[in-house]
Amino acid sequence: MNIYMTGVGGQGIGLLSEVLLRALEHSGKTVRGVDTHGLAQRGGIVVSHIRTGEGEFPPLITPGEADIVLSLERHEALRATGTFLADGGTLAYYDAVWQPYSVRSGDAQEVTVEQIDEVCKSRSIKVLRVKRNDLPDPRMQNTALLNEILLNNVIPGLTREHLTEAYTDLLKGSALVQNLSLLN
Repeated sequence: MNIYMTGVGGQGIGLLSEVLLRALEHSGKTVRGVDTHGLAQRGGIVVSHIRTGEGEFPPLITPGEADIVLSLERHEALRATGTFLADGGTLAYYDAVWQPYSVRSGDAQEVTVEQIDEVCKSRSIKVLRVKRNDLPDPRMQNTALLNEILLNNVIPGLTREHLTEAYTDLLKGSALVQNLSLLN
């Protein structure tokens, strides 16, 4: 299974990737992963690749071969769907918009939910759009996205217990308690 994750620096792709990688390890799967962090501090695109399976395999996902795309930003969701997601795959995204420069400058239009839905329908891609107004902290959008993945059984064999173990490995105190409270 190939999972491609994308967002904008500062959104929590690093934590999302590490939690998912550890949760998959806790589930007994063989996992390989790689992240890009170079633009994280400047609001640039941040991506992570996670691959699970048997035998030897490189961590990078080839364009067009992702089974799942997880995104924390609408523009990046559409871009990653067009570049990395295989036909018939699953797109799960948090509906947040961090406008790219081309939108702010008026050279391009903001990506709409309808555009994403149209592209996905034409390629038989399952879409999970997440938007919650009740988050205790906007930095928890990544956990809200993981909860949706869990509720929809997007990754077979992944359980709440696996995610709980992963969060416990990585967070402490109120951050741990608040993130765990978002998992159903």
